[in-house]
Amino acid sequence: MKKETERRSRRLVLVPCPLQGHINPMLQLGTILESRGFSITIAHTSYNSPNPETHPEFSFLLIPDGLSDRDISSGDLISLVLNINHNCKGSLNQLIQQEDPHRKEIACIISDELMYFAEAVAANLKLPSIILRTTSAATALARSAVLELKAQGLIPFQDSRSHDLVPKLHPLRFKDLPISIFADFETAAKLAVYSYRNRTSSAVIWNTMDCLEQSRLLQVQQEHKVPIFPIAPMHTIAPHTSSSLLKEDRSCMEWLDKQSHNSVIYVSLGSIAFLSEKEVGEMAWGLANSEQPFLWVVRPGSISGSDWIELLPQGFRNAKMAMIPSFFGGRRSSVFGPFSQDIWDPFKDFPFPSSLSSSFPQFSPENSALVNIRIDWKGTPEAHVFKAYLPGLKNEEVKVEIEDDRVLLISGERNVEKEDKNGTWHRVEHSTGKFHRRFRLPENAKMEDVKASMENGVLTVTVPKLVVKKPDVKAIEISS
Repeated sequence: MKKETERRSRRLVLVPCPLQGHINPMLQLGTILESRGFSITIAHTSYNSPNPETHPEFSFLLIPDGLSDRDISSGDLISLVLNINHNCKGSLNQLIQQEDPHRKEIACIISDELMYFAEAVAANLKLPSIILRTTSAATALARSAVLELKAQGLIPFQDSRSHDLVPKLHPLRFKDLPISIFADFETAAKLAVYSYRNRTSSAVIWNTMDCLEQSRLLQVQQEHKVPIFPIAPMHTIAPHTSSSLLKEDRSCMEWLDKQSHNSVIYVSLGSIAFLSEKEVGEMAWGLANSEQPFLWVVRPGSISGSDWIELLPQGFRNAKMAMIPSFFGGRRSSVFGPFSQDIWDPFKDFPFPSSLSSSFPQFSPENSALVNIRIDWKGTPEAHVFKAYLPGLKNEEVKVEIEDDRVLLISGERNVEKEDKNGTWHRVEHSTGKFHRRFRLPENAKMEDVKASMENGVLTVTVPKLVVKKPDVKAIEISS
């Protein structure tokens, strides 16, 4: 009880970037952390400020951003973000000192990857800081690669190279690289350097899924040497609240509810992406040729030379699809997603600091490596088979349990080895800490006959399927 009271008294300051695809994940993260006992303060800019009425459980701190009408109307989002970082550093520093002059209440500052000024403020005030990355790991690697390719003289590239593979980023081609059309390369590069190079935060929370980006996350881990915690999809953990900066259109819901379970491909390019007519055509026919029903979010004005979808290829509308002009919230079982039944709670035992120390002894690449265990799930005609890769763990350090409502729980803990007084560890690379993953199994799972075995660091859990008795068929002779 004392520990829970202490956690509730700890305040986390969250600093979102004022763009649609950045505000929502930060507010969802705040909702999750608030439900775990932390007090939440949202430090936000005047530009695109969130509505406090949608989150009465939070406190809100307005940071004067110093943006002019010209900054906002220019459409140059990269320069806008750079100006916010330049203008807000001193203001946030002053506001936090006023809010918590002795730094006894604020436990940590969590800032969006683009709001790097907040990290500098945390360092100045000797507060721990964590980065929230709202884009994919592949995007982060691609943006870093653009800087290296430019230094090598490979950017800008000729049209003849547009379909060439980018070194170390298979299967991305040069044409897939995130090169801004809004600003000159030097300005875009400046933001990329500030966002991805020389960061000092103790850990990164990543709005992505390990099962989708396992290799990319490992690559980032190896390059940057900081603990990484992939926690998506956050909307399945946090209750839905309407915090959209755009008008929501839910007209697709009736169509979506009529589709088969896990059958629809969902496509959304976010709130600031722009496409050429050629890119739209390529994407459109790719979706049509998949022969799957799809839900494509098209923002009005996001296609160059078009108000909405007038430039879509002729005949494309015959595809089995739905198109909506904005964003929608909530969850629908028709939308396909790998591990969509995974009900893992990534914030259980999440190691937030309990002191004001600027170092995070609880955070380590070893801990995060164990928390994010790799699990494969395959189906055979007879069973559902799970394989968890747990190198170095012993049988007694792993638990396999069946919970109510067909939930399979795989959990465990590797304890830190006792100190050996006869020797000194120079480096420890094995993983320590707790992990747990939950999966809700299909209705045909035979829960009473689940079996588990462990061999060479691989846990295999076999869940037999119920045998569906085929109806007896009796041939009836037809008389003449």
